[in-house]
Amino acid sequence: MSKGSYFDINKHLAGACHMALWAFLFLSPLTYWRGTGFHFLHYLMTCMTPLFQMIVFYLNYVVLAPRLFVRGKHRYDLLINIFLLISLGAILHFWMVYVNSIYAPNANISDDAIGTISYIARNSLNLAIFAGGATALALARRWVTTDQKVKELEAERATAELRNLRNQINPHFLLNTLNNIYALTAFDAPKAQEAIQELSRMLRHILYDYQQPTVSLSDEVEFLQNYVNLMRIRLSNSVDVQFHASIANPQLEVAPMLFISLVENAFKHGVSPSEPSFIHVKIENTNTQIVCDIQNSNHPKAADDHSGHGIGLVQVQRRLDLTYPNHYQWEHGPTADGIYRSRIVIETKV
Repeated sequence: MSKGSYFDINKHLAGACHMALWAFLFLSPLTYWRGTGFHFLHYLMTCMTPLFQMIVFYLNYVVLAPRLFVRGKHRYDLLINIFLLISLGAILHFWMVYVNSIYAPNANISDDAIGTISYIARNSLNLAIFAGGATALALARRWVTTDQKVKELEAERATAELRNLRNQINPHFLLNTLNNIYALTAFDAPKAQEAIQELSRMLRHILYDYQQPTVSLSDEVEFLQNYVNLMRIRLSNSVDVQFHASIANPQLEVAPMLFISLVENAFKHGVSPSEPSFIHVKIENTNTQIVCDIQNSNHPKAADDHSGHGIGLVQVQRRLDLTYPNHYQWEHGPTADGIYRSRIVIETKV
């Protein structure tokens, strides 16, 4: 159920509750005529009580509570309500005296000062209950609305930040890739041409397929496979490059270009010009998880090598936090046997 439909249902439910309450209050005077005969004009005149209750309720719910009480002007809200409740309580008392003089002249209603004051106080207290209830509902509505707006702003900020991170990935990725192709042109033009073709396939994914918040896992795997093929072109036979994918659900959605920075780092830091090296990339998917497991030989940079600034790993961490909060595990770092491993496990929603 979408957020809009959820709040629409709540709005309709609240409206139905209001209608049910006022229908009950306006129809309740009908119980007075059981066995005594029904007079429609008399019934309409006795509806003055629920009518005043409705006026007090919505005057507080729509006007006084939002404009005064919620904004901290409690004194003005209280003074206006005291004047309103006493005035309507007095009007209601004299109105009912008039109604009873017509339809119940023998009713025992005290008309002395003390009796009049007690009736007005009773009516005012009855109306005060509706004023208090309306104020409480207005406060609750304000709290819910404010909380909803805060959540919407947080969601919009997270979406904008995520979009910004994705936009940063493309130039970072392209810069590294173009540097590799540039290196190939110096000693192997045919391989450079092949690399350009692989890059064009990847750019097609970025330009046309990766503009949505998620892509299918099969497309993401194909993108990574193209990148591995591109990087393999410039490597010697002394580097063991393996890519393995085992996908149970190819249509499962995943955040685009989520793992590319990890694969880039594996090729950047896992290849030695003088020693045997390896890079093993494995992508697996079960009914409940997506697992990206990358292992490579660990060749730390020299102290005077300042290439790379760790931007990729920071982006991966932030994108995981924004896209899969509390639904992922990420372990990365060198192991005791001289291997660097980066393993992400994402819990999928079935």
